[in-house]
Amino acid sequence: MSMGKMSNDDDDDAIVSDINMTPLIDIMLVLLVVFMVSSSVALESGMDIELPKTALTNQKKEAEILVISLSKDGHVAVHGKAVKPEEISRKIASSLAELKTDSVILEGDTSANLGKAIELMDMAKVAGAKNFSIAAEESKKN
Repeated sequence: MSMGKMSNDDDDDAIVSDINMTPLIDIMLVLLVVFMVSSSVALESGMDIELPKTALTNQKKEAEILVISLSKDGHVAVHGKAVKPEEISRKIASSLAELKTDSVILEGDTSANLGKAIELMDMAKVAGAKNFSIAAEESKKN
């Protein structure tokens, strides 16, 4: 009996224990694209606001203008980020300094409290804002 052919030739029957990563990577790339597209849409104001309608609007929206949003239930967002009521003045002042601007756009829901809007404009004025605009959507003429 010869010992030359004693090795185990079961290489064809070996179990493959590697995970195929290609489908996982494909799914992750698709999710990445979906989140990138959906997040760029949500970055505009940060709040769900129904703007008032007007006949004419100014189409320019410059990046160096501070946007203050007021929701119908009184919540405030400064430059797309929700702010607690006690931090509004400080956040407006720091955002104006950070953007190096004195221009503010106030966007408020059509059913927002006018008194709260005036209060926000006063806070911005104290913080150094000099130019104010109110955001509106152009109404469709029939």
